[in-house]
Amino acid sequence: MKVGVLQFFGWRDRSLPLESVYERALSRIEHMDQSGYDAVWLAEHHFTGYSVCPSVHVMAAHVAGRTRNLRIGTAVTLAALYHPLRIAEEIALLDVLTGGRINWGAGRGFDPAEFAVFGVPPEESAERFREAVEIVLAAWTQEKLTYQGRFHSFDGIEVLPKPAQRPHPPAWVAATSPGAIEWAAAQGLSILMDPHSAHGEIARKKRLFFDGLASAGHETGGREIPVGRLVAVAPTDSEAEAIARRGAKWTASSYLPKEALAAFREDGKPTDPEEHYLTDVVIHGCPERVVDQLKRLEEEVPLDSLLLSPLSEKTFGLFTDQVLPHVAG
Repeated sequence: MKVGVLQFFGWRDRSLPLESVYERALSRIEHMDQSGYDAVWLAEHHFTGYSVCPSVHVMAAHVAGRTRNLRIGTAVTLAALYHPLRIAEEIALLDVLTGGRINWGAGRGFDPAEFAVFGVPPEESAERFREAVEIVLAAWTQEKLTYQGRFHSFDGIEVLPKPAQRPHPPAWVAATSPGAIEWAAAQGLSILMDPHSAHGEIARKKRLFFDGLASAGHETGGREIPVGRLVAVAPTDSEAEAIARRGAKWTASSYLPKEALAAFREDGKPTDPEEHYLTDVVIHGCPERVVDQLKRLEEEVPLDSLLLSPLSEKTFGLFTDQVLPHVAG
């Protein structure tokens, strides 16, 4: 199993300076660089303390200067909010400057506030995102870009630099809904899977994706499909459950919009979002129990690429020392 960290920059305690949030995260990343992790994936968010990282490209450049071994991923570049040629140029430049250590993850986003502030009509966001992905990949692979779309048109534009990795950096699109998964499969694109769906739902979505790839005639073998999972590790199961419960509460209250909270229903009955995370999403327990859970998910999902989102610094330390050696490979 490949293990990377989905790195958030959560500012939970506003009495602490924001700089301390960044320094703690960067110290963790430096430790990861020497500890057998595959990659760090940087999460972009705007206008919220859930993760104060409005530019994953700027953060990636800084991370590159403090690491030597880790691959550096964007999880995700919110492609619907930007001009696609700016994305193509910046990711290619990062790839050149890092000697080919970049993983590009792109997403549409979901937050109505982000769409409103950046002037993107929500009803256009999916099409803008898909067009941006097409343009970025074309800009990297065509000597001179010619493209005709609904939102952008280019004729013979030389987009420089080209990435160090050929034909381009490994690329994924974040896909949560069945429609997004089916579109990615039809295009032959690999997907990033979210840290909010239940384990069983992740397994169903992976089957949908691979069935779609096969139906469209795309290669299904050798694809890395990173799956985000929230994790809490402590010396005892009860301590880990307390960490998981705090993380579930923070995630439900800080990340999910009201529309999403209302959608937590099963068989027409409301489901408490905190209990959803605690029961069906967060992997939690003592190190031995977490190893067992991950090995079971490795077979059941299957989970061959983990995007670890630690819910505490204690979790990160125990996972690195006592879990990673048993699951990474």
